[in-house]
Amino acid sequence: MYNTDGLDTNKRWTGVNERTLVAVKPDGVQRRLVGEIMRRFENRGFKLVALKLVQASEDLLRKHYWDLRSKPFFRGLMSYMSEGPMVVMVWEGLDVIKTARNMLGENNPADSLPGTIRGDFCVEVGRNVIHGSDSVESAEKEISLWFGQNELHSCVYSFLAIRLECRAIKACN
Repeated sequence: MYNTDGLDTNKRWTGVNERTLVAVKPDGVQRRLVGEIMRRFENRGFKLVALKLVQASEDLLRKHYWDLRSKPFFRGLMSYMSEGPMVVMVWEGLDVIKTARNMLGENNPADSLPGTIRGDFCVEVGRNVIHGSDSVESAEKEISLWFGQNELHSCVYSFLAIRLECRAIKACN
């Protein structure tokens, strides 16, 4: 059985296979924060299953932020998100959505604790560096907007695991 987005509803992304969309916004890309953000997710043990650098179209951004269209900040949000490329990723792991939201911090950086991405790298609400899905349903919708099914790889190993494996091989030789 498939929903209107073409996702197989019998294969929900939950448990250890839970997936979330994380997007480094144009200001985060411009400030070269992508590597640090990826490192934090890898260090938590999450698996990267999709990644792309993209200049988002207005149509894609409208679909992504459709629920915010009546908000007074919508026009500014669309402009900000169109300023430059974004790095959009899908991460997989146990409770990745809840954990990612905690790692990101509050939408308002002033309310974000030190050690969170927004607490460490943001100073204003309108440029808060990163987006993360807030529920399984949102993640499924957002992932299907940004990635085709053939772009999601369940067998991708984390870069950290590959580096450790390479070090172990070198140490044994």
